[in-house]
Amino acid sequence: MDRQIYIDHAATTPCDSRVVEAMLPYFTNEFGNADSQHFFGRDTACAVAFARDAIANLIGCKSNELYFTGSGTEADNWALKGVALHNKSKGKHIIISAIEHHAILTAADWLENNGFKVTRLPVDNTGLVRVSDLEKAIDDQTTIVSVMYVNNEVGTIQPIKELAEIAHKHGALFHSDCVQAMPYLKIDVKELGVDLLSMSGHKFYGPKGVGALYIRNGVKLDKLICGGGQERSQRGGTTNTPLIVGMAKALQIAVDEMDVNNAKIEKLRNHFVARVLSEIPYVRLNGNKEHRVPSVANFSFEFVEGEGILMLMDRYGVAVSSGSACSSGSLDPSHVLLAMGVPIEVSHGSIRFSFGKDNTLDEVDYAVDALKDTITKLRAMSPLFNVKTGGTYNV
Repeated sequence: MDRQIYIDHAATTPCDSRVVEAMLPYFTNEFGNADSQHFFGRDTACAVAFARDAIANLIGCKSNELYFTGSGTEADNWALKGVALHNKSKGKHIIISAIEHHAILTAADWLENNGFKVTRLPVDNTGLVRVSDLEKAIDDQTTIVSVMYVNNEVGTIQPIKELAEIAHKHGALFHSDCVQAMPYLKIDVKELGVDLLSMSGHKFYGPKGVGALYIRNGVKLDKLICGGGQERSQRGGTTNTPLIVGMAKALQIAVDEMDVNNAKIEKLRNHFVARVLSEIPYVRLNGNKEHRVPSVANFSFEFVEGEGILMLMDRYGVAVSSGSACSSGSLDPSHVLLAMGVPIEVSHGSIRFSFGKDNTLDEVDYAVDALKDTITKLRAMSPLFNVKTGGTYNV
């Protein structure tokens, strides 16, 4: 492996060196438990409070509306289960989109198995939720609607503000998984109109193992994790001071440098897309071409399997994904692509490329060349492709 090129930033991002520097003191000298009453604890409690204030300011909420979690998955589960269980006397109907992250999908399945009714909104062939479909599905028994801001597989941006308005018109709360949106879109919870919002530090060049849930003041939900009195008695567990500090630092950097990074990443992504579409036959670009983040390019390559592409690209030293990293062990086709109407046999040949701020044009060109060679080799072994081309396709 002569080179190692990372094009899987939707799965995770490398921790920015400035973030690591900000966290280091809280692994060593500033080690106190932020809930202890002595001066060691007070010092770290101040750091946590500062981080909470910083994140709250960056997303337009009050500090007491932000609760730290261990991940975006935990935040998603807490939002959906917590609201549904707390409000079950009002109604037991929840609505999600068909293309949500597995954290929401499996939480909804759990609720459904425990007596709740779950409606899964369809999407169009670009991955967009139609506002009219929510209007048709919602009723007076609906307590919460959850739609992700940016899809993790195809990068489509959802009309969150309009969807939240419909939810509120019918007396329901609105939650959005914003994990994939944070590095690329400026988030203002008041402007979006959301009641709950999930985030995860490692998606914007921060540390793994820390997330947060915004809960608008006045919203009531059951606890997900019981224990001590941390997070204003709403979420038990020792406060993870270094990672919280790191997440705040990472988000501040992401917001400050967003415009510059987005412009660079979009240029790289567009160059990649243009070359793939012009140089590789029988390929489909998935997602919305207008409403999308700058980082993601999801392709379906006919007559080949995504796992085969991933493994050969790995041998070239190019790290990509066959879909969501959270379901990478599954051989099932992507639920996102199937919901978008991609034929099952085509969806099996799908790969997600997600670019980051440290990628270069040279890396992009190397990746395209490696991809061309990969597809050529795999199709040469494909009986279906040789039937399609009359047996004339050679390595």
